[in-house]
Amino acid sequence: MDPAEALRRIAFLLEFNGASPYRVRAFHTAADAVRDLPPGPVDAARARQLRGVGPVTSEVIAQASTGATPPYLARLEAEAGPVGAAGWQLQAAARGDCHLHSDWSDGGHPFEEMAEAARALGHHWAVLTDHSPRLTIAHGLSPERLRHQLDAVAAWNEQDGPFRLLTGIECDILEDGSLDQEPELLARLDVVVASVHSKLRSDPEPMTARMLAAVRNPRTNVLGHCTGRIVTGRGRPPSRFDAEAVFTACAGAGTAVEINCRPERRDPPDDLLELAAESGCLFTVDTDAHAPEQLHWFTSGYARAARLGLGPERLVTTWPRDRLLSWAAGAAGTPPRV
Repeated sequence: MDPAEALRRIAFLLEFNGASPYRVRAFHTAADAVRDLPPGPVDAARARQLRGVGPVTSEVIAQASTGATPPYLARLEAEAGPVGAAGWQLQAAARGDCHLHSDWSDGGHPFEEMAEAARALGHHWAVLTDHSPRLTIAHGLSPERLRHQLDAVAAWNEQDGPFRLLTGIECDILEDGSLDQEPELLARLDVVVASVHSKLRSDPEPMTARMLAAVRNPRTNVLGHCTGRIVTGRGRPPSRFDAEAVFTACAGAGTAVEINCRPERRDPPDDLLELAAESGCLFTVDTDAHAPEQLHWFTSGYARAARLGLGPERLVTTWPRDRLLSWAAGAAGTPPRV
């Protein structure tokens, strides 16, 4: 076990045990920092010189750098038991993220930086999903701007290496259930995440009809943050809809339900996540990241999936890229894009 793995394991187990997000983040930050260390033993004093490394994480780094299991990690593993160990294996199987934003819409960083951060985290792929035109407050992409972005991503992907940034969009689900982008452009994208961003307090009947139309659309691959709730600050209540009908439709159409990892969302709530699992849905564990460091949030999603007993066959974000693309293309009835 190397220091990065030890730190990531601790971050996961802290999340699994319901620790403060700040403690979880401290271990992810230290795991990022050890990329600057050469292989082999390192003492705690040297580790403390790394940016973002404190007294606890420096001891973990020093212990793991010799190949030993840090006592702090051993204690957390004993507390979490077999379910926690299985959960770590589930997170370790993660291959990508289907939902992240760049400064082309409301993200704070160029997509190149987001892609590099995903690669550094060990992902094999990530999907760039900037917003669609109707979400003007988020600087959603017009058809013309989306075409330019597709060209820019294709140029970036010409570099060597196994990692690929896939093309996508977080597409607004309009009031009639249609998707907020030209069908021709949606057909060119690798992955389409469809989300409701407007009139979130609609009555259950029209909201259900709206969501059913969207998840049955052959171009939709993922239902994003399905309730639209906000659980921090002043908060926002979840939208009301017939969840059983929507999840049954997702399962039938092969549309994955997103486990959104943003701390203010954690959507769907636990009861709906369990219902979606019972309905036979596929899932994506997505950070909805708007900055590189937010890609660490995937830990919370895998902890939730593990507590529910979901395995990698149900989690699209653990799949190799070719399988992901075949699944996504199959939902649209088109040949795989590889």
